[in-house]
Amino acid sequence: MSDKRRRIVLAAAVAGVLLTGRLGWWQLDRAAEKRAIQAGLEAGEKAAPLPAAALFADPLPVHRRVRLQGEWLAERTVLLDNRPMHGRPGFYAVTPLRLEGRAAVVLVQRGWVPFDAQQRNRAPNLVTPSGKVELEGRVAVAPTRLYQLGEAGSGVIRQNLDPAAYARETGLPVLPLAVLQTVGSNADDTLPRDWPTPDLGLSKHYGYAFQWFALAALILGLYVWFQLLRPRRQHHV
Repeated sequence: MSDKRRRIVLAAAVAGVLLTGRLGWWQLDRAAEKRAIQAGLEAGEKAAPLPAAALFADPLPVHRRVRLQGEWLAERTVLLDNRPMHGRPGFYAVTPLRLEGRAAVVLVQRGWVPFDAQQRNRAPNLVTPSGKVELEGRVAVAPTRLYQLGEAGSGVIRQNLDPAAYARETGLPVLPLAVLQTVGSNADDTLPRDWPTPDLGLSKHYGYAFQWFALAALILGLYVWFQLLRPRRQHHV
């Protein structure tokens, strides 16, 4: 092999190792950022719940606990389809709550309700307290979402619910967020609320980092074998 070709191969190998190594470190940096976010979420879970005024703050206190007072708009309840809990099929019930002392309305993911065993597409009977209620929950950007094809629909039962689209649909002053309820609004409120914890994708970043570092090691190993070790073996044969 000519000296020029050796230099080209060396430059390509160095560039490949540097690039893949940098991509691996970038994935580790992303994982570190996610760990910091996770630590913030855990701290937020332990902190005292924020007042309703926090829902109007910028930035939005996503994943923070919040305490709300208001009145349910029961006739506007939406059931999110295909939401199992503890291995049982059912719906997530989402009801708008008009905040006390304000015109604003917030979507509250109240809890899980089972399917009607006799008629799959029939909305189950959901008891909603009247008058003033108080509850606690976790702030989210929207009710829990699933992947869907096409439009979300506009009936009582639908796949997903977007706060902005729901505001246009109903004409209500809906805030661009949701609250996943964690504490019941009265003594009879016993809906299951084992909401999935937010998945920040830490394992994904570590997996990508391993792949990039493995590729860097492979490039280095191939260079050492084909450019250094193999020629020496052939020379001594």
